[in-house]
Amino acid sequence: MAKLGALILLGASLAFLGQTFVAIRERFITSREVEPVEPQNCHLIEKLENGSEDIDILPTGLAFISSGLKYPGLPNFAPDEPGKIFLMNLNEQSSKAQALKISDRFDKELFNPHGISTFIDKDGTVYLYVVNHPHMESTVEIFKFEEHQRSLIHLKTVKHELLKSVNDIVVVGPEQFYATRDHYLDNFFLSLLEMILDLRWTYVVFYSPREVKVVAKGFNSANGITASLDQKYIYVADIAAKNIHIMEKHENWNLTQLKVIQLDTFMDNLNVDPSTGDILGGCHPNAMKLLNYNPKDPPGSEVLRIQNVLSDKPTVSTIYANNGSVLQGTSVAAVYHGKILIGTVFHKALYCVL
Repeated sequence: MAKLGALILLGASLAFLGQTFVAIRERFITSREVEPVEPQNCHLIEKLENGSEDIDILPTGLAFISSGLKYPGLPNFAPDEPGKIFLMNLNEQSSKAQALKISDRFDKELFNPHGISTFIDKDGTVYLYVVNHPHMESTVEIFKFEEHQRSLIHLKTVKHELLKSVNDIVVVGPEQFYATRDHYLDNFFLSLLEMILDLRWTYVVFYSPREVKVVAKGFNSANGITASLDQKYIYVADIAAKNIHIMEKHENWNLTQLKVIQLDTFMDNLNVDPSTGDILGGCHPNAMKLLNYNPKDPPGSEVLRIQNVLSDKPTVSTIYANNGSVLQGTSVAAVYHGKILIGTVFHKALYCVL
């Protein structure tokens, strides 16, 4: 009887390992090479050599870019340098990236910026919200932007037990934002196993000074997040599940799912085209190359545009794709008046006129 039990246990273990291997292969090992789609009028942005993980562009054409992300399992070309926020003015003919000064009251040596989002109050004052990972923890830093001085004044650090392993953020009001939690388990290898086994434990959090709560659950790895132009809907990228969730926002800030748009690539950060309402997403067509970086066989880059998001048949098209020869590990894209900025997790950044 003991032998029979051992055989049953062995069979179950082998079946589990087999299913796990299939899941790993389907999610990460199988590499989808991209056909090049590259606008002719493009150039790499000087000074952005160590990543441009997230980008947010104001209606005035000022673009904020987070750079220097250090994250377990991902490459980093400048491990001893603190992260920075860069600014570009897309109205200038030869726009250049400039690192913003940060007020002394903030510990710049521990700055490890990830997702960002801007908010403009009724007086026109610009605030920048930044997901930060000091000591690999998660905080949200709130800055006031001083345009004339090209500086950020640190106002507040937001911490909460629900704001753990935060990836991205979208601000929807004064000190009100949604944030994604991209993994539940703290250890990098366990969190990777969590994604492989399709354990849908991650979620979206709503934060305000008066209330903090989970407003949407069931994501494999909730990543990029943004809002529709009318702020009636919240869009959430589940990077490991290769899809985007279209969520309806309610008066109590809860979210309910309207639909899921399935993709054939790992969607990272999201932005909305301010002219059309289309979703723009930076994507990883071959995730294993990103996690197991080899400069001789680098990860490719891809940017998708999703039109008619709320319709029964949204249109998905590729507006940029490269095999890694120019841009590696694209994480975000943002547009302004026929111009596009394309950022990466750890590599360079690209500026194109469409």
